[in-house]
Amino acid sequence: MLTLFTKIIFMQKFILSLFATLFVFTAHAQLKRYTSSSGEMIFSFANIAKQGNAIDSRLRWSPVFNGQVLLNYDFNKTSGLFHGLALRNVGFIYEIPGTDTLKKFRSYNVGVPIGFKLGNLKRGLFLYAGYEFEIPFHYKEKTFVNEEKKERIRSWFTNRQNWYTQSLFVGINFPKGINLKFKYYINEFFNPNYIQTLSGGKSNLFQSFNVNIFYFAVDWNVFKDIKEYNKGKKSKPQEGKKEERYSYLY
Repeated sequence: MLTLFTKIIFMQKFILSLFATLFVFTAHAQLKRYTSSSGEMIFSFANIAKQGNAIDSRLRWSPVFNGQVLLNYDFNKTSGLFHGLALRNVGFIYEIPGTDTLKKFRSYNVGVPIGFKLGNLKRGLFLYAGYEFEIPFHYKEKTFVNEEKKERIRSWFTNRQNWYTQSLFVGINFPKGINLKFKYYINEFFNPNYIQTLSGGKSNLFQSFNVNIFYFAVDWNVFKDIKEYNKGKKSKPQEGKKEERYSYLY
C-alpha cells in the first residue's frame, strides 16, 4: 500500500511539473491559443510473451469510443505545444497456440496527452510527438472456443491491470484534417502481481504473461480550431440563398 501511495505521489508531481512548465512557458510567449477536438479509429496489435514464448496477436479495430479535447499553443507558423484530456478504448486479441480458444481483452482509459508540433501549422501539414498518461477504469475479457463465447469478465478499476499506464506517440497531420498516429504503451497491459483466489488455491495469472500494446490510428480534425471550424461551416452558403448573406464572417 505504501509503495502504491508513493507511486501516486510521484506521478502527480510529474504531471503537475509538466503542466507548470507548459503554463510558465506559454504565459510569457506570444502565441495563438485555441481548442480542438477529434474522434479516433484504433487498429491495435500487441507484443505478447507467455511463459517466455512469443505469441502472435490479431488485429483489433476499435472505432468507438475514442475521443480527445486538446488545448493548443502555436508559437508561430512552424511550432507549437498541446495538452488535453482523452478517452481511449485499448485492447488486443490473440489465439492460444494449439487450441481453438480465442481471447479478447480491452480497457477504457482516461488519458492526459502532452506533445509538440513541428511543420507548416498554417497549411496543416506537420509532424507531432508526445507522451500520454492514462488511468484504466473499465476492464473486459472474453473467451471464445470454436467461435462460441464461453466466458466474459467485466470490472471497474480492476486489480488485473496496473492502476496507470504510459505511452509514447508520433504522428503526421495532413492539410484536410486527416491524421495518422502510431502509439506504443511502455507499461504492460496486466498487473503481474495480481493474485486470483480459486477453489484449488491462489494463482498468479499474469506473472509470466507480458503484453505491450501498440496501435495505428486514423484521426480527423485533431488540431483544427473548433471556433474556426464551426465558423467555416456557417459561412458556406446554402443552396438557393445568396452568398452575400454570410459576407460578415470574412
